[in-house]
Amino acid sequence: MLDEQEERQATRNRVARAILSEGPRTAAELASSLGLTPAGVRRHLDALLAEGLVEAREQRVYGQRHRGRPAKVFSLTDSGRAVFHHDYDALAVDALRFIEESGGEQAVAAFARRRFADLAARYQSVLAEADPADRPRLLAEALTDDGYAASTREAEKLPGEQLCQHHCPVQHVAEQFPQLCEVETQVFAELLGTHVQRLATIAHGDGVCTTFIPTVAVARQRAGAAEPIQHHGSEGDAS
Repeated sequence: MLDEQEERQATRNRVARAILSEGPRTAAELASSLGLTPAGVRRHLDALLAEGLVEAREQRVYGQRHRGRPAKVFSLTDSGRAVFHHDYDALAVDALRFIEESGGEQAVAAFARRRFADLAARYQSVLAEADPADRPRLLAEALTDDGYAASTREAEKLPGEQLCQHHCPVQHVAEQFPQLCEVETQVFAELLGTHVQRLATIAHGDGVCTTFIPTVAVARQRAGAAEPIQHHGSEGDAS
């Protein structure tokens, strides 16, 4: 039977693992998903902050801002990810391997679509209302808030931009299940309202996940010949 100190540490680990698996979360969101009280979660978050395993920032507000200060969002630091990453990766790979053995590659792709659908739903309103030219930057900001360390830069050879993700929270899992990268690319296309092309991925050994986004003019010019972005096939790499 666990003593009081061991129980605290076990619960603290649950809080950290929830952030690792679900992405940056507020104390209220963590309390709801873990079945704990917000006050209890905050005590564990304070301890994780003191240990340098999590960091806090103000939550980005999409749409109309309400009165009062935005809630704080907690995410794992590099040190925090290093502590928990190995066990989480092994569990995720085992789970996806079971899904693949039970339902085939299509089942893995369906899982990936469901995972990224939650992410896309949070970005949809702000991106849909924005000028198309601003969408890559807004998407990069949203991805950064979710731990992907994303940025945009002008493409070198073609008219357009490159969306660069300097961190991949699921890198080791995506190495074995590329469906995660393929579905993520499809979601980017749907959010941006244009065909995009994945040029490089961290999971394939590249330093940065890079997605080419053509300018609006080029996208419209090619729209008649391009396949619908909602298709379920692989985007493929151009590298």
